Amino acid sequence: MDLSFASLADLSKALDEGALTATDITRHFLDRIAAHDAKLGAFVHVDADKAMAMAEGHDRLRASGVVYGPLHGLPIAIKDLVDWQDETCTVGSAAWSDRRSASDATVMRRLLAAGMIPIGRTAMVEFAFGGWGTNPICGTPHNPWDLDTHRIPGGSSSGSGVAVAAGLAPAALGSDTGGSVRIPAALNGLAGLKPTYGRISLSGCFPLSGTLDSVGPMTRTVEDAALLFDALAGADPADPATLAAPARTASAWRQLSAEGMHVAVMREEDFPTPLDPVMQAAFERTKEALRSLGVKLVPVSLPFSFDDLTARNGRIIAAEAYAVHRDYIADDARAFGPYVRQRILAGAGVSADDYIDTLAHHRHMKEVYADFMRPFDAFLTPAVPFPAVPVAEVDETTVPLALYGRPANYVGACALALPAGFSDAGLPLAVQLMGRAFGEDSLLALGAALEPRLSPDRRTPAGLSA
Repeated sequence: MDLSFASLADLSKALDEGALTATDITRHFLDRIAAHDAKLGAFVHVDADKAMAMAEGHDRLRASGVVYGPLHGLPIAIKDLVDWQDETCTVGSAAWSDRRSASDATVMRRLLAAGMIPIGRTAMVEFAFGGWGTNPICGTPHNPWDLDTHRIPGGSSSGSGVAVAAGLAPAALGSDTGGSVRIPAALNGLAGLKPTYGRISLSGCFPLSGTLDSVGPMTRTVEDAALLFDALAGADPADPATLAAPARTASAWRQLSAEGMHVAVMREEDFPTPLDPVMQAAFERTKEALRSLGVKLVPVSLPFSFDDLTARNGRIIAAEAYAVHRDYIADDARAFGPYVRQRILAGAGVSADDYIDTLAHHRHMKEVYADFMRPFDAFLTPAVPFPAVPVAEVDETTVPLALYGRPANYVGACALALPAGFSDAGLPLAVQLMGRAFGEDSLLALGAALEPRLSPDRRTPAGLSA
């Protein structure tokens, strides 16, 4: 087993069998960070002593017969907007370098209760507002699939994607308001799950848009995403949205079969932007793989436009982000990135009428989407239109990477970004499965069945295997 690129499931098995200890695993990943992160820039903070102390404690618990579950003793990287009491949490902003968490986020408490070891905080787009993954002040992480050219990591959970893809952590936590888990997962060759709004508590996660935010796992495999989803999902009185979510049984996805599922397929004429030929080829391969699994594919005429949903989603994000940051975002004396500042200030131009009308449309489209998805277990769409481009080619005034991501947040869907092979240049390709509201288990079952057919080549980034 290549420890650097092993799955959570494989690491858990090794712990159970006594082949490894939590101390072994944690030390390995800390050494990887020390060796490679100066180049990659995935982490903004690592407390090696604290991580090792936790690992040693979990080993003592295991030796005494106490095991919290399958994630006990495993490291995880955390996006730098998740509160952990008394720890620095900058939300990707140099201007907030002194911000400290007053309490624990619910997701942090649940990871700790599962026995996980937060190994470090990952870099992100400032205030989580951007899909390219760039951060001109704090630094843009380096996509590990091309160590010669600085390519975009995808955002806003940029460091989380890079950390897992580069073998600096076996899994990471990200947030997703318009694709911020799925975009970096797609560009880094990972599975990225955006859960339904209300499925995982947002309490203690710094908001971008309280209406559209979600928190989800970024992992090497769909099974690993499911393990983290099981640990994180559930009702939380601190987040009333979670109290309305239907109950589910942990690992329920394992009882579902892809064979016989009905999957809606997005038609090319409905694509909001054309796909790069290599992404188009990955999309076509995915359809063939689904057919080979006994899935019924149904090309569909959409009752909505992805372009329109993307624009409306952006309107809500801007208005709500401005409400959060309005007291200081226009202050030129503060070191905010210029493009994030512009995006947030644009929210001041959203009138109360437009905001209220858009929220009403958002609620309506959740009903439209629910009706649309009634016959289907999943909806196949592209994940991103092209593989990772050089940072030098980024146009910060455009949002092409969000065109396939934002609609899922707007219509109240869950969604899974799934690796779908590599380009001739060795860059990851991906597809997206959107699900019904609270239909994560169907996506996980389908994604787990698709995974070996779409990415049979379990390659690792060149130059990072040691």
